[in-house]
Amino acid sequence: MSGQECNETRRNFLGRIGPACAAVAIAGSGCALPSGRPLRAGRLKQSVAGWCFMNQGPRWDVETLARYASRLGCVALELVDPEHWDTLRRHGLICAATRSHSFVRGMNNPRHWPECHDKLRTAIEATLAAGFPNVMTFTGLVDTSHEPNGSKVEAPEGIENCVRGYKEIVGAAERAKVTLILEPLNTRDATPMKGHPGYLGDHVEECVEIIRRVGSPALKLLFDVYHVQIMDGDLIRRIRELRELIAHVQVAGCPGRGPLGAGQEIQYRAVMQALVDVGYDGYVGHEWIATGDAWQQLSEAFRICDVESAPPK
Repeated sequence: MSGQECNETRRNFLGRIGPACAAVAIAGSGCALPSGRPLRAGRLKQSVAGWCFMNQGPRWDVETLARYASRLGCVALELVDPEHWDTLRRHGLICAATRSHSFVRGMNNPRHWPECHDKLRTAIEATLAAGFPNVMTFTGLVDTSHEPNGSKVEAPEGIENCVRGYKEIVGAAERAKVTLILEPLNTRDATPMKGHPGYLGDHVEECVEIIRRVGSPALKLLFDVYHVQIMDGDLIRRIRELRELIAHVQVAGCPGRGPLGAGQEIQYRAVMQALVDVGYDGYVGHEWIATGDAWQQLSEAFRICDVESAPPK
């Protein structure tokens, strides 16, 4: 297709669709994405998890993901390694959540503390140097006997261990003004990367107990709407009750960790409104796997989460 034909086709087509869908159509067409004002209009800062679109689905490289996330109006990517952070900066993005230790070998087992503390310190230092806000962390699996130096630690003891383990590292995060964000993961879905059977902190109350007992402003909750819906539900009430503890939010369609549109059960527009209403000022990370046209699905998900109204006075 010639440049003139491309422009004419684009002009006719884009006149029939909304601006967010227009950006998606252009991105997938082979025509150049137009420069101009990002499409973001709402109050929530949106982010995209790298692994969902770089290792799954469309398998974009970080440059492609950063370029189009920026054009949609996202202000961050997350779970992108530090070696790629310069690419994010070129597109006006930050990394909203830095990786550290795995969800398998977590803080619930003292045998894994040296590894967890070392990886957390490294992530805290990198995040501080970059001026970014958050480092992810996990309680860990109950049974790591299949892992090097692993063992089985049941829930009550595991929670106690988490409290002790986080108290040993949280001071480093406080000094760096970096927040460790603790994530509950569902144990009901056995599909890889859609659920995590055997994870200690599968109910949000377990993570909240740990956070409250540690009692540091540098340890907060990663409220993953997808995981919380599967294990606990009652999403809007929980957002209101936990408003002071939530430092980061992630979203995905439920069930199946797919896109946010039709065919999944969570009313994300209402959930986003609840976040705005409680004055949430953190990031909302899209951590879902595309099941079709990734640009179209990402644009639709962005639109759903782009809430504009102000919190009540």
